[in-house]
Amino acid sequence: QVQLVESGGGLVQAGGSLRLSCAASGRTFSNSAMAWFRQAPGKERELVAAIRSSSSTNYADSVKGRFTISRDNAKNTMDLQMNSLKPEDTAVYYCAATRTIGLIDPTDRRIYNYWGQGTQVTVSS
Repeated sequence: QVQLVESGGGLVQAGGSLRLSCAASGRTFSNSAMAWFRQAPGKERELVAAIRSSSSTNYADSVKGRFTISRDNAKNTMDLQMNSLKPEDTAVYYCAATRTIGLIDPTDRRIYNYWGQGTQVTVSS
């Protein structure tokens, strides 16, 4: 059974940093894209950052220059380093992974087959 488990969320003041981690089990995703999404109350789930198996990345404009996505294929893990956090970054953050290999758009939410349970990030002003 495939599981994605997020950790590292919490409460932080504006300007602070957090590091989220996602640990995958049940299958390897070393040849697949992975991503972080977030969902704030009353809003749609949105892409934060995506990373291909090659480690090339995509970021939402709102987090460019502040967040960094990375992966460790040997450990089957993915991280999100979040710096200069803003109150508008407050949301539940979800780890996602796809079983599709090949040419895909890693920013397309529809390609992701597996999702974690989410971790809350709260940024106070």
